[in-house]
Amino acid sequence: MKDKIEMPTTMSWKWLLAMVMFLALSRCLPHPPNFTPLAAMSLLSGAFLRDWRLALIIPLSAMLLSDLYLGLHSSMLFVYLAMAGIVIFSRYALQRVSLIRLTSASVLSAVWFFLVTNFGAWLASETYAATLNGLMQAYVAGIPFFRNTLVSSVMFTLLAYLMLSTAVRWDYARTEAVK
Repeated sequence: MKDKIEMPTTMSWKWLLAMVMFLALSRCLPHPPNFTPLAAMSLLSGAFLRDWRLALIIPLSAMLLSDLYLGLHSSMLFVYLAMAGIVIFSRYALQRVSLIRLTSASVLSAVWFFLVTNFGAWLASETYAATLNGLMQAYVAGIPFFRNTLVSSVMFTLLAYLMLSTAVRWDYARTEAVK
């Protein structure tokens, strides 16, 4: 079997809507802080969806939909930029997929998310002084959330990839049996 899972060239609007709703709901239901499948979906969307616009639409529309429910905040732009960056990164970094590459990419995406969003919290908030020391305070304040970001990114990425590759193998075996 190929390293790259072939995805359909078009996606039913029902599947698209279901994914967006699932992701939005994952942020709205009670969960540990920063423990959602959104970073994983951003990573996998960028890696597997042929249409880059669709790869961006899925995680970003889920973020927007859930933010409309949860509330808007001053550093939202940086959260969205971090997610978009993960999609773009994965389009290039995961042209060949393996468990090592996928795990490494999910770790790097968690680090990227931490760096970008805490920079945004420093820049957009009056909580931290507009100094290098204030920036360091913003990063230190974000450390307790990083563990959940890292664990959820790796766990959801590997789980989703396992499910996707199993479904593709099952479909391949089923079609081969019919031939």
